[in-house]
Amino acid sequence: MEIKKIMTFLKGVAKNNNRPWFQEHKDEYEEARKSFEDGIQKAILRIAEFDPEIAHLTVKDCVYRFYRDIRFSPDKSPYKRHFGAYICSKGRKSLRGGYYIHVEPGQCLVATGCYYLPTNILTSCRNEIMGNTEEWLKCVKDPQFIIMYGDGVSGDWEQDRGFGIAKLKTAPAGFPKDYEYIEYLRMKDYCCWHRFDDNFFNGVGWIDKTMEYFKTAKPMMDFVNNVVDDYI
Repeated sequence: MEIKKIMTFLKGVAKNNNRPWFQEHKDEYEEARKSFEDGIQKAILRIAEFDPEIAHLTVKDCVYRFYRDIRFSPDKSPYKRHFGAYICSKGRKSLRGGYYIHVEPGQCLVATGCYYLPTNILTSCRNEIMGNTEEWLKCVKDPQFIIMYGDGVSGDWEQDRGFGIAKLKTAPAGFPKDYEYIEYLRMKDYCCWHRFDDNFFNGVGWIDKTMEYFKTAKPMMDFVNNVVDDYI
């Protein structure tokens, strides 16, 4: 990606989030968008090497719209302040876990897993973890997983890395409070992330680094997707 060009445009949008400014800088937007989408195309091809389930996807299937839906939002800014893509076998609106790439000044990150799950599927995931604890621990206690994403016990969304964006304060209803690995049942999502500085996506080296993060998180995602697949 031409990250300097992307960041310059996004910083401009953050300061001037209005239609007149955007129309004056439409060419810059198109150049930044194309650079981001070129990067996502490369990412799809590389992910498909170890996850062939996503090989059929196109860039259009994965990249989110830059225009915000402001109908029900108190924030009437018409444009997002980032570029984002969710590379998921069932599409970016699916409940199924996938790979996420986020480019934003001061907030660049990659993430893997399920951002949100309905209560019934979340309950099934918790039951699956309790029923197959050893298999689950192989995924999330892997040393490389912990180095990249943490242990799922400490940390929150504001930190540079983490596992579980939102967590209950105690055990979920119907589950034993004394379960040895209760921290995984308290999770309200099964998403892991790692933030990077603004230069991470520059040049060509970011692809190899990103794939290592995605490959390390894939066993955890596959475990959860095996449950999600029963509902979609």
